[in-house]
Amino acid sequence: MAVAAYPFREFIVSPKGPDEASRVPASQQIELKDFAAHVAEKFNVHKIEPWSRLFPSTDAKYLEKLRMAVEKAHSAVVDIAVDDEFSQYSPDAAERERAVASGKKWVDAGATLGSPSIRTHVEGAKNSKPDVGRAADTLARVAEYAAKKNVVVHLENDNPVSEDPFFLVQVIEKVNSPWLRALPDFGNTLAAHDEDYAYHAIDAMFTHAYGICHVKDGEVDEQGKAVHVDLARTFAILKKHAYKGYCSIEYDAPGDPYKPTAELVEETIKFLS
Repeated sequence: MAVAAYPFREFIVSPKGPDEASRVPASQQIELKDFAAHVAEKFNVHKIEPWSRLFPSTDAKYLEKLRMAVEKAHSAVVDIAVDDEFSQYSPDAAERERAVASGKKWVDAGATLGSPSIRTHVEGAKNSKPDVGRAADTLARVAEYAAKKNVVVHLENDNPVSEDPFFLVQVIEKVNSPWLRALPDFGNTLAAHDEDYAYHAIDAMFTHAYGICHVKDGEVDEQGKAVHVDLARTFAILKKHAYKGYCSIEYDAPGDPYKPTAELVEETIKFLS
């Protein structure tokens, strides 16, 4: 196992990133291509998980520039966290086709950057509850394409409805492909459900985890209340499943991110040792 860094808006952002970037002091804003070198310098971490919304472009010229910058920092991209707007389980077949096309585009980006995986967001659908059959059909096509590129596709327990962990597990099991896996996030489900539900969910996700998980020690729920992650309990679940992938450090809170991020890196290494 190894530690990777996930760029969040409060930590480090591209000037061409999402709207939240405007609320980050200019002194903290750097381009995505410089992220790997920054993380290596600050934390001695040489694996990164860039966020799709921070990519100023996905054309071949920019991706090659980004790859060269990462390699110059003696680092590597180990996953791309992809957020997109097309629902894999939409009743609209045309929207599902757009979801497939977007998934393939980011698989190609991952392959160009030498990343072994991407994480694709499962978007909610208008006038439809999460549908295992439609989602599985869509994601099976993406996974089949990803297999040809040697890129694993991950699903994360993020949105409490469209990415409910038990729904994702059903989808993964229905597709039944080694190229479609789970990405357990330590805190997201805890922010939406009680502890019993959340830790059972993490256990279910780690059953199908492979390449990467998101480590955090807390999360803020929809009411603005901070919830605490029991790191010892969660890492015990991780070890129970003999997980061997990356642990991506995710810090998403107000204030100076450097000290708490460094502390979380240290805690993670201790739990993994």
